[in-house]
Amino acid sequence: MDTLDLARWQFAVTTVYHFFFVPVTISLVAITAGLQTAWYRTGKEKYLRLTKFYGKLFLINIAMGVVTGLVQEFQFGMNWSDYSRFVGDVFGAPLALEGLLAFFVESTFIGLWMFGWDRLPKLVHLACIWMVVLGTQLSAYFILAANSWMQNPVGFRINPERGRAELTDLWAVLTNKVVLVTYPHTIFAAFMVGGAFVAAVALWHLLRRPDVDRDVFRTALKIGAVIVLAASAGVALTGDQQGKVMTEVQPMKMAAAEALYETEKPAALSLFTIGTLDGSKEVFSIKVPYLLSFLGTGSFDGEVKGINSLQEAYERLYGPGSYNPNIPLAYWTFRLMIGVGLSTGAIALWLLWATRKGRAPARWLIWVVAPLPLLPLLANCFGWIFTETGRQPWLVFGLMPTASGVSPGTTATELIISLAGFTVLYGVLGFVEVKLMLRTIRAGLAGTDAPPPESDPDDAPDAAEPLSFAY
Repeated sequence: MDTLDLARWQFAVTTVYHFFFVPVTISLVAITAGLQTAWYRTGKEKYLRLTKFYGKLFLINIAMGVVTGLVQEFQFGMNWSDYSRFVGDVFGAPLALEGLLAFFVESTFIGLWMFGWDRLPKLVHLACIWMVVLGTQLSAYFILAANSWMQNPVGFRINPERGRAELTDLWAVLTNKVVLVTYPHTIFAAFMVGGAFVAAVALWHLLRRPDVDRDVFRTALKIGAVIVLAASAGVALTGDQQGKVMTEVQPMKMAAAEALYETEKPAALSLFTIGTLDGSKEVFSIKVPYLLSFLGTGSFDGEVKGINSLQEAYERLYGPGSYNPNIPLAYWTFRLMIGVGLSTGAIALWLLWATRKGRAPARWLIWVVAPLPLLPLLANCFGWIFTETGRQPWLVFGLMPTASGVSPGTTATELIISLAGFTVLYGVLGFVEVKLMLRTIRAGLAGTDAPPPESDPDDAPDAAEPLSFAY
């Protein structure tokens, strides 16, 4: 592989690995805040115990997410310096807001929340965890705004003397039509992961330790499953809107998602296709008539441009060359994203039915404990792989080809060495993360001496065990 391929592989490996922690962090902190709010409002001890249990798991996860996330910023300068020079004035603005505003809020209030259990009034302490939620949401929005600019560049001008894009309208970048649909879609998808994680951990305890904290973990199981179902509905609705915006601003990506080579009106969506290895010819397919037209245009008889006609149009606009992404990769990641996500919702619905009216979960459900949180996490990853590879061959759609963004001084040998180093380091970090999470999960709920419900929650001392770690 040449330098470009190695640079893309390295960024893909580090980005996907980092993204393993992102949806868990975004959703788990909000779920923890909701549990603490329930305790504050009701005084029920089970909500306090769940708050501290899932709060500790959140802290483990965000620590690993921060470490792996820093590598993304580092790689912009290491392997993609020409890209950084071209887009830095625009791309740097939302990333600066993320670092100086959102991450500052997160880190400050995480510390106050973690160490403030016995020191802050309960309402102030509750406000701290909600400020962390706000920080994570702002962080997600600013990062998605930066990424959305790569999909649909707005609010800039090209400086011909310096040969780079310069920001002219920050508000246009922050209200890009792509980010306005991508943000809610990403957040709902993250809550599918968090809800599934909460439900899976609770299910494990109900199956392996049925006589320990049964009522508490039944509550957690129900909360997690309901969150998955609600988030699944949100993902479907926002995904529908995202498909229409994608067809408008990146029609080649939508065509690649269906491997649609010729323009069709109306266009069908295939559920399963067997084709040639390069994806250039269909051999067998199962299709739903009119569905692609509706997903792309909002009309059942809408026209969807094909790959061949778009290739011709792009050649006239941008010059000779191939403007097709990896068609089989786009086709299958699009379907895996949808199929795996639907499977998660079906499992959550089944869990609610299987444990209805106080019924004990069947022993065979132990086999869904591990897959349950992994399924929506994989769906998230497939979605991002589709989003980023479907944009190829562009780094910034219509402005900068991927091949033009690689650092000119980087060699293949340097990339191989750094890629191997990242792989080994991430393997070690992954082992530590999994070990800490499993140890905390197996330990179960800590005991508490929570104040009675009738006491004033702002004045009563918190004698509950504080959050702490033992290695």
